[in-house]
Amino acid sequence: MIWKIKKKQYSDDVQSGMGIIAFRYTDLQYATKKFLEKLGAGSFGSVFKGSLSDSTAIAVKRLDGVRQGEKQFRAEVSSTGVVQHVNLVKLIGFCCQGDRRLLVYEYMPNGSLDHHLFQSNGMVLDWATRYKIALGVARGLAYLHSSCRDCIIHCDIKPENILLDGSFTPKVADFGMAKLLGRDFSQVVTTMRGTIGYLAPEWIGGTAITSKVDVYSYGMVLLEIVSGSRKSSKQASSQDGAHEGCFPVRVARSLVEGDVASLVDAKLLGEAKLLTDDE
Repeated sequence: MIWKIKKKQYSDDVQSGMGIIAFRYTDLQYATKKFLEKLGAGSFGSVFKGSLSDSTAIAVKRLDGVRQGEKQFRAEVSSTGVVQHVNLVKLIGFCCQGDRRLLVYEYMPNGSLDHHLFQSNGMVLDWATRYKIALGVARGLAYLHSSCRDCIIHCDIKPENILLDGSFTPKVADFGMAKLLGRDFSQVVTTMRGTIGYLAPEWIGGTAITSKVDVYSYGMVLLEIVSGSRKSSKQASSQDGAHEGCFPVRVARSLVEGDVASLVDAKLLGEAKLLTDDE
């Protein structure tokens, strides 16, 4: 699975797709100009833009914290490193030198989905693009759940973990919380992981989980793609009480009442085609 190669060789192997590349730390310092351009940061660490010697643009994730960084590093390499799909972010290589843990991914020029849905300086996504993103994420998850040797449960599906390439093709990213489930097993008991607002009920109940926890999270993301606003946060709750303010409950009520249009992003200006019962 892993090819250890010298610095002068790695650009050739990136082009030929021979496997995951073992970078030296100095390679990545050079590629990122000493981690000059930060793309983002989170509890895991920071992501920097870089470029390989053949001008391939890359995103370098530098994991912070030896213990937590090691866990995420192993989870990402064991999941992303063994899968290939157009809707999953491609892991190009890694660095495991001393206590340094870095992951090298293909660069996504259009950033993450949350930027375009929720931030004022993001691009307004038209209906066709939103449909393309929703369908692509679904295909990526279906591949993880059904087409890999082991079922891979992502465990943290949210707009921040859906990256967009130059043509707005979605790529599921950030497998630091992923859980592998052997094909001989239908469920697994594990510690709660993920992001509040996207967690399936079984996480809260402490019961065994299946790949359906990703499906629930995807459903929340899908509702946010349609509405163009954050529906998973506390701010999205109404004053009717926690249960009444729960977005899935309000969606169900709107569907029963036939008020589908109220769920659609106003920025689409009627572009979305809503099917009636007769269609």
